[in-house]
Amino acid sequence: MTFGATQPVRGVHRTIAPMSDTSVVNVEDINLALSTVKDPEIGKPLPELKMIKSVEVTPTGHVTVGIWLTVASCPMRSKIVGLVSEAVGKVGGVTGVDVDLDVMNDDQRAELRLNVQGPKAENPFNRPESTTKIFAIASGKGGVGKSSITANLAVSLAAQGLSVGLLDADILGHSIPNLLGMTGSPTRVDNMMMPMQAHGVRVMSMLSFKPGGVTQAYAARGPIAHRALEQFITEVYWSDLDILLLDLPPGTGDIAISVAHLLPTAEIIVVTTPQQAAAEVAIRAGTIAVHTKQRVAGVIENMAAFPCPCCGEPIDVFGSGGGAIVSEQLSMILNTTVPLLGRVPFDVRLREGGDKGEPLVISEPESPAATVLRTIAQGLASKRRGLVGKSLSLSPAGR
Repeated sequence: MTFGATQPVRGVHRTIAPMSDTSVVNVEDINLALSTVKDPEIGKPLPELKMIKSVEVTPTGHVTVGIWLTVASCPMRSKIVGLVSEAVGKVGGVTGVDVDLDVMNDDQRAELRLNVQGPKAENPFNRPESTTKIFAIASGKGGVGKSSITANLAVSLAAQGLSVGLLDADILGHSIPNLLGMTGSPTRVDNMMMPMQAHGVRVMSMLSFKPGGVTQAYAARGPIAHRALEQFITEVYWSDLDILLLDLPPGTGDIAISVAHLLPTAEIIVVTTPQQAAAEVAIRAGTIAVHTKQRVAGVIENMAAFPCPCCGEPIDVFGSGGGAIVSEQLSMILNTTVPLLGRVPFDVRLREGGDKGEPLVISEPESPAATVLRTIAQGLASKRRGLVGKSLSLSPAGR
């Protein structure tokens, strides 16, 4: 996975701060203000990342801050300018702020990557100190709305103030970027990739690496798809996530097994439709947990009954009871409680929103389907990763 070279670019962005009664600006106060500004993608203070190039103050209180961007095409450049201008503009005595942008060279990017990621790329979610809760959204077959459900859950979770990542693990049949209205490509900093962002969600997908776009086929055998998934986990700087969602391909093939291998703490959520035929296939997506030793967090029934617009009576377009069947059968097979997390009523706007890149929970937040999706997201948000595999730093007491 490679990106084209970027060309250096410079630019000055000017913001006029309110006049202050103080005529002398303390440079230390400027540096202190800059220490509160975090890079929107990396989530660490700009000085810690060595992104502050220079600070100049005139006798009249005008401040010019030089900023090193990681790449010329940095998608967050405008936001960085705004954050720096706002923070510095609040310092006593500042009468105006200029932000002068420049671009890091290869050595600077390598140093930043080392600072952020360490000497080598590794799986951050398998570290003992990781508290990220991981949910792998699965289905027995395609066409049940799994990806639409996943995209809306991610946006709902982010709207609750959580740090959310969404990995489009359907390497061959990826659709998440279009469902979220995303375009462009991730930013590469040395050998580290920064995920794209939409609606507060950090996203990685194979679609971003295909020059031919959505119609270009990506043909890959199992080992190659596994390697792509591994790169999305280890070479991407996800920052400190509260929740990571994975949109799995349908069925119990290579990727489902790879996820269990690479992210053993991931819990499975099975999506089905109400009809019995779909439910029987969905059960197989959950029983893979017997082989992978994963936990099944629950079942979501999509395209459930909705009220008739004329008489209000429920209309079961795709039958009824499928979610309950999957929940009951998986509970019995796995000898544990697998709850039915929710029944999302059929709503053509869920599909329309996906086609437009506008998740239903944003475009129609009060719709019955969006309400159920938010409720499911709230339930997932209340869960936290347990202590399994985590070091408690305990030692025997001395005698």
